[in-house]
Amino acid sequence: MKYTRNKERTLTLQLTVNLNKFIKNLLFKFDWESLAQHVISVITQLILLTLVLLLINWIGKKIIRHLFKSNLNLSKSPISQNKMNTIYTIVLNIFKYILLFFWIYAILSAIGIPVGTLIAGAGIFSLAIGLGAQGFVSDMVNGFFILLEQQISVGDYININGIEGTVTYVGIRTTQLKSVDGTLNFIPNRNITVVSNLSRNDMRALIEIPVSSDSPFDNIKQVIEHVDKGLDLKSLKITQKPSILGFSNLNDGTLVIQIVAFTKHGEQFNVKNVLMKKYLTALNSAGINLPK
Repeated sequence: MKYTRNKERTLTLQLTVNLNKFIKNLLFKFDWESLAQHVISVITQLILLTLVLLLINWIGKKIIRHLFKSNLNLSKSPISQNKMNTIYTIVLNIFKYILLFFWIYAILSAIGIPVGTLIAGAGIFSLAIGLGAQGFVSDMVNGFFILLEQQISVGDYININGIEGTVTYVGIRTTQLKSVDGTLNFIPNRNITVVSNLSRNDMRALIEIPVSSDSPFDNIKQVIEHVDKGLDLKSLKITQKPSILGFSNLNDGTLVIQIVAFTKHGEQFNVKNVLMKKYLTALNSAGINLPK
């Protein structure tokens, strides 16, 4: 029993002595000064690199902004302002991602990670997939074709997957829509399957005036046509004067007379309200009672 305890004490003492020697070797024989110099050198390189890239980013954005602003100021520019704004956001996007790529590449290289070997061995797309960036690649591919085919432009009023709004930003990865209530919607480009652009052609303004089965239809038609003759089509931005389509029933069974006019894109809501007000005012002045 004593022999076993003595043996355990001896082993414990040996382990303690060996541990002390290892710590002393680590503290006194390891070149801490070289390690500190290397760490400081790497940090200094990263700080300088970041400052240089921030300076390039600031100068590059000013140059891009100046070029596009001067182009927009040209009255005879063959490119519309919406398309120019879209191209402007695309160029800023590409510039930003290029700088971000060089910054990440430089950081990994400064740390000592062989980025070139990784890319050469696995391939750029294989590396992206390995890092879980399939969604990012899909966003970029889909965004590229959306921009290439000019499906949308900044300032267009569109509908994407049931979300309506004005395009405020078109990027390689996301598209931003501002809804009527002010909500800013960020839509990944990979989720964009069907785009309904409401700003490329003349839009329809449909006015529905409720009537009853015993209403004087001939008189109503005369009043509507009289109002139409007095309209200032140019100021209202109406491209095709209003015309009576005929009768229809709403979902609740209400009988209505439908009048349709075509306007420049984005003006259909205002025209609908203006015409409805004019028609109702004229009908009331003519003594024609309408169902409430």
